[in-house]
Amino acid sequence: MRIERLAAFSDGDVGGNPAGVVIVEALPSASEMQNIAAEIGYSETAFAEPQASGWRVRYFSPESEVPFCGHATIALGGALASRFGASVYPLHLNDTQITVEGFAQNGDLSAALQSPGTRSKPAIREEIDSALELFSYTPDDLDARIPPARINAGAEHLVIPLRSRALLQTMNYDLDGGRVFMRTRGIVTVMLVTSESDRLFHCRNAFASGGVLEDPATGAAAAAIAGYLRDHGWPQGGAIEIVQGEDMGHRSLIAAQFSEAPGSSVRVSGAIRTIVN
Repeated sequence: MRIERLAAFSDGDVGGNPAGVVIVEALPSASEMQNIAAEIGYSETAFAEPQASGWRVRYFSPESEVPFCGHATIALGGALASRFGASVYPLHLNDTQITVEGFAQNGDLSAALQSPGTRSKPAIREEIDSALELFSYTPDDLDARIPPARINAGAEHLVIPLRSRALLQTMNYDLDGGRVFMRTRGIVTVMLVTSESDRLFHCRNAFASGGVLEDPATGAAAAAIAGYLRDHGWPQGGAIEIVQGEDMGHRSLIAAQFSEAPGSSVRVSGAIRTIVN
């Protein structure tokens, strides 16, 4: 079985979020895929098999299956483009269908996914208080312009907006406590975010639900927060940029483009670098 290792949303030839990509004629059993993902050890591994109308795709973290993973989808788009040529590839996930467009030119890989539809709802007070306690923040640390919320673009995230970049840099929490917090609430990641401008955001994503302390680039959460900001009435313009992973030494660059239609999907794109073992 060939396992490709690619870093999605890279900043040139550095950074990005490593993902495993396994393209096979027939998917292994769920338990086998879980074991492979655990052995690879990246935050997610995408498994894909051909179908008449595209590709059947499943995503596994080291500890659990997730319904949708943005950075592994970007990595998969690069792998498909490298093997089969630049194209738009339909993907059939567990709960929905999306596309990824892969590009390969002069050895450089990149990809753009079209996310599932987006939705959001206000976070409840208990959830906000528990999240602040988990990360050792206080209500005064929140950015009053962006209310904490449950956001979704194929996977459920809790977004906690902070009022400064300095606060974001101090992010720390107990992995076991985070695992309980996220799994009992059905949250894939907690996204801590601060705005440098109306269009540029810095974020950190805690991924304890999958056994990972922090994710250096989270495409699914990027799509979800882009949809949330649009639907919440944040200054419009059809696009935002997200810098993630910088505080953990894996600077990642994520671009999100969207229409004005509430709840519509988001196009998330980024560069890809091959990981040389």
